[in-house]
Amino acid sequence: MEPGVEELMPRLLPVGDCDLAEDFDPTVPPRTPQEYLKRVQIEAARCPDVVVAQIDPKKLRKKQTVNISISGCQPAPEGYSPTLKWQQQQVATFSAVRQSLNKRRNHWRSQHLDSNVTMPKSEDEEGWKKFCLGERVYSEINALSDNENLGIDYVKMGFPPLLSIVSRMNQATVTSVLEYLISWFGEKKFTPELGRWLYALLACLEKPLLPEAHSLIRQLARRCSEVRVLEENKNEEQISALNLIICLVSRYFDQRDLADEPS
Repeated sequence: MEPGVEELMPRLLPVGDCDLAEDFDPTVPPRTPQEYLKRVQIEAARCPDVVVAQIDPKKLRKKQTVNISISGCQPAPEGYSPTLKWQQQQVATFSAVRQSLNKRRNHWRSQHLDSNVTMPKSEDEEGWKKFCLGERVYSEINALSDNENLGIDYVKMGFPPLLSIVSRMNQATVTSVLEYLISWFGEKKFTPELGRWLYALLACLEKPLLPEAHSLIRQLARRCSEVRVLEENKNEEQISALNLIICLVSRYFDQRDLADEPS
């Protein structure tokens, strides 16, 4: 070892020179306190001054930008703000749905899925978007073909959040899919397919919320309030669906600063 190399890092405890046997081997487990301290000194001296991490770019998400907002939700359009009684009813219904799901989760998990249902892997963002929303919404195709009127093609229409499906999703998958759909919603319009899945995923979220889920649902409520204000035709059914999501996030998941003021 080079002279003075042990002084590269400050000593927290005084360590004097160790009287070690001539056959001391730093590669074998230490047998005495002196050998242990000597081995620590040698390993510390061998640490490089600069370490460069090897990062696989394929594992990084495509979107690295994170937008953080501390503002609340935008008020509902005039005449469309939900009443306090309506909000309380929605919270009570949602709570009952969650309790029923938790009690019968094992039963629904044991049910066989149809042969055409193939659930994507948790990390398959594009696969989950297509699975939940359907290829028509995902690809923004509005026209119906003659063949599609003969029956429901779930690949094109999207699979509904059946209990047999959502009961198979663990919390990591629930949070991931919620993130995928909120990311989609950040740039796209609100659709019934999206609304059904958002409701189901919120029903599957366990309390207390993990920090990631906490941030996601707040982002969701804000986005719903933005879309609600921009709704040109003031479609009552759509505004009601957006009101519902904001209500559940703010009043069931205790994000009261995002709640709509009763009309």
